[in-house]
Amino acid sequence: MTLIEKIIARAQANPQRIVLPEAEEERTLIAADKALADKLADIILIGNPAKVQALAEKHGLTHIGEATLIDPEKYERSEELAQLLCELRKSKGMTIEQARELVKNPLYLGCMIIKTEGADGQISGALSTTGETLRPALQIIKCSPGITCVSGAMLLITDRPEYGEDGVLVVGDVAVTPMPDADQLAQIAVCTAQTAKSVAGFEDPRVAMLSFSTKGSAKHEVVDKVIEATRLAKERCPELKVDGELQADAALVPSVGEKKAPGSPIAGHANVLVYPNLEVGNISYKLVQRLGGAIAIGPILQGIARPVNDLSRGCSVDDIYYLIAITACQAMDAK
Repeated sequence: MTLIEKIIARAQANPQRIVLPEAEEERTLIAADKALADKLADIILIGNPAKVQALAEKHGLTHIGEATLIDPEKYERSEELAQLLCELRKSKGMTIEQARELVKNPLYLGCMIIKTEGADGQISGALSTTGETLRPALQIIKCSPGITCVSGAMLLITDRPEYGEDGVLVVGDVAVTPMPDADQLAQIAVCTAQTAKSVAGFEDPRVAMLSFSTKGSAKHEVVDKVIEATRLAKERCPELKVDGELQADAALVPSVGEKKAPGSPIAGHANVLVYPNLEVGNISYKLVQRLGGAIAIGPILQGIARPVNDLSRGCSVDDIYYLIAITACQAMDAK
C-alpha cells in the first residue's frame, strides 16, 4: 500500500467534517463529489445553492446531495456567529456591522463553524490566495497551544527506500515563515514531527535540524541559531527525537552520520528534515522534486489549532481530493 493509499484509508476509517468554502469552483466540487463517493469525509460546502446545483448537473455529480450545503447569505446561524466573531475581535476594534459582513465571506464562515465545533477542518486556495486562507484561520481558530508561528510541511516520496521512512521524508518549513528565529525553528521542528505522525503515519519521527555544519564543523551565527533551536525543541518536547546541527548527508546516510556525528541517535537515520529557513526549504524540495523525481505532496499547513489547508490556484481535482484526506488525518490528531 502506498503512502497516499494509507492516508486515504486512515481518513475513511474515521470520517471527519471538512469544510470546502469554495463550493462554486468546479475542481473543488468535483473533488467533493469523489470524496463523498469514497466516504473520505463528511463534506460541508459553502456556496450559492443554485450555482452549486447547476455545476453538479453540468458535471454529472451524483453524490453532492450527500454534503451539507450552506448558503452564506441565508445561513440561520449568521447572527450568532457574527456576535461571537465581534467578541473575538473586539480588542482589534471590530464592530458588529463588520462581523455581520465577514460571516458572509465563506472563508470566515467556515472558520467560525470550526470554532463552534461544527466542523473539523477547512481547505481553500483554488480561488483564494494563501493570505486570504490564513487570515481568518489565525484570527478565529488561532495557533495551537504553545505555538506562535505557522509553517508548511511537505511529504517527499522517493524511490530510495534506504532514506527516511522507506523512501518517505517529511520536511519543513517550505511555505510560510521566511526567516524563523531559534524559537520559531524549534516550533517548526515539533510541528513537522507531529505532521509526520498524523499524516505520514510515522510511528517514530526522527528529526534532523539541518545546516551547512555538522556538530561544530563550521562557525557562524546561522549555525548557532540551529544549535539553539535544537536545544529549545528538546526543552519544548522532551520526548521528541531530534538532533542538530547536521548537514543533509550526515542526517540521511548512515556511514556519513557515523563519521561526522558519532554517537548521534539521529544522524544517518532521520526521516524528518527541518530547514534553517524558508529559502533553503523551498528551493531544496523543488530541486529534489524536479531533478530527483520525488513526488512532493503539500504544503500541509501546521501550527493552527484546527487544520486549515491551502491549495495552489493551479491545483488539480486530485490535489484537492488528497488534501481532504490529509486534512482529515490532521483533524483526528487535533482532537
